[in-house]
Amino acid sequence: MQKWFEDAKLGIFIHYGIYAVDGVSESWSFYNGRITHEQYMKQLDGFTASKFDAEKWADLFEKAGAKYAVLTTKHHDGVALWDTEYSDLNVVKKTPAKRDLIKEYADAITKKGIRLGMYYSLIDWSHPDYPSVFESGKVPEDLSKVNKHSSPVDGIQDEEKWQKFLEFNNNQLREILTNYGKVDLLWFDGDWERSAEQWNLPAFKDYLLSFNQDLIINSRLQGHGDYKTPEQGIPITRPEGPWEFCTTINSSWGYQHADDNYKSLNQIIRMFCDCITLGGNMLLDIGPLEDGTVDPRQEAILLGLGDWIRTHEEAVFGTDEGIMTRYYLGGSTISKDKKTLYLFVYDDPKENICLKGLCNKIRKITVLHSGKELTHEIQGGVPWFNIPGTTWIHMTPEDTHEQVTVLKLEFDEELEMYGGSGAVVTHN
Repeated sequence: MQKWFEDAKLGIFIHYGIYAVDGVSESWSFYNGRITHEQYMKQLDGFTASKFDAEKWADLFEKAGAKYAVLTTKHHDGVALWDTEYSDLNVVKKTPAKRDLIKEYADAITKKGIRLGMYYSLIDWSHPDYPSVFESGKVPEDLSKVNKHSSPVDGIQDEEKWQKFLEFNNNQLREILTNYGKVDLLWFDGDWERSAEQWNLPAFKDYLLSFNQDLIINSRLQGHGDYKTPEQGIPITRPEGPWEFCTTINSSWGYQHADDNYKSLNQIIRMFCDCITLGGNMLLDIGPLEDGTVDPRQEAILLGLGDWIRTHEEAVFGTDEGIMTRYYLGGSTISKDKKTLYLFVYDDPKENICLKGLCNKIRKITVLHSGKELTHEIQGGVPWFNIPGTTWIHMTPEDTHEQVTVLKLEFDEELEMYGGSGAVVTHN
């Protein structure tokens, strides 16, 4: 795993495509039969990207505090946002946009020093060769439930067509990995419809790495990815290894006109804090309008998140995952030298913040956004048994930040937390 990814903390996900024209669910709307494939593809005629400005996107992402970005180069609908040689189904040939949006995006993101990520759907529900086999080659008993976009409805598999489709994917991915500068991250989706063997793994991954040995690949590669990607629901238990939580800013991945179910700025900041507390990144998704502009509500949330991050950046960047919630009922991070603990205070306290299990002597406590120094007291404990007391940090609503407050606790030695179950005091 590349160090930059584990240190990044925040990425921006962009679902941009023809589905923004009518505001329908990206790809799934025709796959699930809500509209026909023909109706879905009529959106090609309305996709203009007339106000698409990749440099404005990059500037917004930088202000949001993001260290990487991931754009949907092609979703399950098969519509490519670049001028691919291997299909006419792309926005350059088939829409009024007539622009290689991936090139503009890659140039702008790279210029800003933001790590370049590309989303690519392994499945293609519009490609004639894709619905040629079943997952693991197993023909279902009830063919009436087979979706015509993903598998042969007559139950007859065609391995030759499937191999042609794999070659098609390889060719498109070669374009993405060679035509737009160094790609830092490939974000796959759709691996669930075929087995690892059918995706030609691990040879397929070796092929991708042949273009760039530093390339990071997400988990959606039938067990051959580099990091986990829990989606929409924040993990309660920390995933093993590197991970990233991907989530929408409202309820939709792509732009949907009727979706006003936005998460508040405070909720987004708290979710972000929860992710870095558990040692992960947050990949926050936006869905631009078909003309390429970002909804002002989405922009405001990104800018608000960036303001909070800049104010508290020492608690975000260059830190490791925090202490467990059994010690502190909130989020936290720890400095690399383990001599500073940052506590995220989500709500207004009545008079104290409670920290349990702390073995270290506290040298100083400050409110990060204001610099105000706070006092504390320790109640209880059995020091001759090395059982610490409860640390009560004196804090009132007047000390809080309007979103999430960060307290900085400094120690002379590396942080040490007690994890035992207590003991009977048999002598004093």
